[in-house]
Amino acid sequence: MLDPNKVKLGIAPIGWTNDDMPDLGAENTFEQCVSEMALAGFKGTEIGNKYPKDPEVLKHKLDVRGLQVCNAWFSSLLTSEPYEVTIQNFIAHRDKLNFLGAKVIGASEQGNSIQGKLDVPILGPDKPVYTEEQWKTVCKGFNEMGALAREKGMYFTVHHHMGTGVQTVEEIDRLMAETDPELVYLLFDSGHLSFAGIDPLPVLKKYIKRIKHVHLKDLRLKVYEEVKKQNMSFLDAVRAGVFTVPGDGDVDFTSIFQVLEENDYEGYVLVEAEQDPAKANPFEYAVKARKYIKEKAGL
Repeated sequence: MLDPNKVKLGIAPIGWTNDDMPDLGAENTFEQCVSEMALAGFKGTEIGNKYPKDPEVLKHKLDVRGLQVCNAWFSSLLTSEPYEVTIQNFIAHRDKLNFLGAKVIGASEQGNSIQGKLDVPILGPDKPVYTEEQWKTVCKGFNEMGALAREKGMYFTVHHHMGTGVQTVEEIDRLMAETDPELVYLLFDSGHLSFAGIDPLPVLKKYIKRIKHVHLKDLRLKVYEEVKKQNMSFLDAVRAGVFTVPGDGDVDFTSIFQVLEENDYEGYVLVEAEQDPAKANPFEYAVKARKYIKEKAGL
């Protein structure tokens, strides 16, 4: 069982409203989202597009519900914009998260990502593969962002993600090998590894000492087979229900929790399961996830 003094439990707003497909959950308000998170028993949250942009307003609305921002997605554009633009945008993002009390920043290189392209099969041949020059730029940028995060006592984590240049085991290995282990950490996501056809467990075991944030995302294998058959895009796969909350799909979370426990993991584990809220009521699925994690991990 995980130690609740060391491991905190959060949930992402993407189950209520999808930032990439705003029609999914368009009817769900920010207030409903965070109130239901708290009611379901979660303590941490990431940040969605409906969250108030003013950090003071956001902090107040979360404080009264007993919620804490633990991370927020940062789109790095090192492969598509001038280097300094991404660095300056990162500093602004870091300072906002620091004000909100977060200790982690989760980034993904999005300059050439296909994850948002509806006409591109996510498991097809168009996945970006970095050139040697792009690898140098991305690793340099991630090291610099890691140093900037440490200035504020925060951790910079890279979110390996479908449709990006950091998706496969080989790409994760290269990223970890070519960045400073004191500055660049991994955001472990059980669902994205499973979607990439990778057993999450060996990756977790290999990099457990460099993992500072965990996304608990389940995968429905039956839907995944349809995604492959129909050459779906990433967003179409989400809409079809390829992801769900822990305990509702086919990912082995018992073993994941065991590895986290054995290695004395400290930080957040966060339920992140984007679905169509019209098909998967976000509050009901939040409660389902909360019960499952309590039973399996003791949190």
